Amino acid sequence: MVSLMFRIETGVDKERLGLLRSRLSETNTAASPELRALRGTREDQEVPLAVWALDGRGGLAAGLAAHTWARWLHVNHLWVDDRHRGAGLGSRLLAEAERVAREERGCVNSRVETWDFQAPGFYRNQGYELVSVIPDYPEGVKEFTLTKRLG
Repeated sequence: MVSLMFRIETGVDKERLGLLRSRLSETNTAASPELRALRGTREDQEVPLAVWALDGRGGLAAGLAAHTWARWLHVNHLWVDDRHRGAGLGSRLLAEAERVAREERGCVNSRVETWDFQAPGFYRNQGYELVSVIPDYPEGVKEFTLTKRLG
């Protein structure tokens, strides 16, 4: 048996990160017929999606930042200013993001991660179902992953 020597390093290296992503993508694509079928299609493109609620002066009252990929809407951030909570803005922003994802981008599902002190109940009320709970992420906090079929 041949013993190889390796040097282990830490640190961010953009060139190596690009190579890592490329090689992982190649490995995953080779291992998955579903990913092979997805590669190079319109659905394989990660496309940003944002929805804004502006107050009467044009200031930000609420916002949603997401992206679509592989016929999924990924909700990354949803925020409503304290002064406007309870007015239905979060529901309206989420509904609009889901509509755009479904009607304009062909998405069939949506997913979101939220912490226990944020909005798991809000998402359940919008038709999302609990998929997983990660305790202590970070310590003392639970992270919820929820998904929804976009019909």
